[in-house]
Amino acid sequence: MNVMSNLPILYSFRRCPYAMRARLAVQSSGNAVELREIVLRDKAAEFLAVSASATVPALVAADGLILDESLDIMIWALRGNDPENWLIPPGIPLDAQLAIIATIDGPFKTSLDRYKYESRFADVDPRDERQIAGSYLMALEARLQAAAWLFGERISLADMAILPFVRQFANVDRDWFDNQNWPALRRWLIAFEGSGRFAAIMTKYPRWVSGDEPVLFAA
Repeated sequence: MNVMSNLPILYSFRRCPYAMRARLAVQSSGNAVELREIVLRDKAAEFLAVSASATVPALVAADGLILDESLDIMIWALRGNDPENWLIPPGIPLDAQLAIIATIDGPFKTSLDRYKYESRFADVDPRDERQIAGSYLMALEARLQAAAWLFGERISLADMAILPFVRQFANVDRDWFDNQNWPALRRWLIAFEGSGRFAAIMTKYPRWVSGDEPVLFAA
């Protein structure tokens, strides 16, 4: 029997920021999953059978639980084991973190998509959307001027849930991003991009096909 056959299965796509944050939480938890890399233009039938939204990430736990929202996967992984105390840093309630994540997942991401994928949206000026998204980043800048991380001097769930989307925004036009007045935000992002943590979740894997040898993803 394959030793990985009873591991949770994580369907992922390397460049997707939602999948990135799921992998970040799994990595931090120290627990292993079987990673299955999905090609978005040709999604595996097994993946479509478990993901109601047909979007990555999706997780199938060993007990059969299915999660296909990235934040739910993060919380699931960390409730299983949270050695870095991302869920509840000292003095920081989880609800406070979830509130700031909701702002990024909601109105910020809406404007980010209209900025990055302007051809998909009629009558949208991407520069206006960039400005709207930037206003949310200025709020993060204010927090990061006061401390190294969004909720103080320790990494939290909020940092790792939000950083992949700030990176996505920055990479639409990195020259423009680097010339904006958010030095603390840039420091925060550059530190993340240069970290071993980020390098470890960005390993390239071949497209998963049914019958392939399992791929172990772990801390």
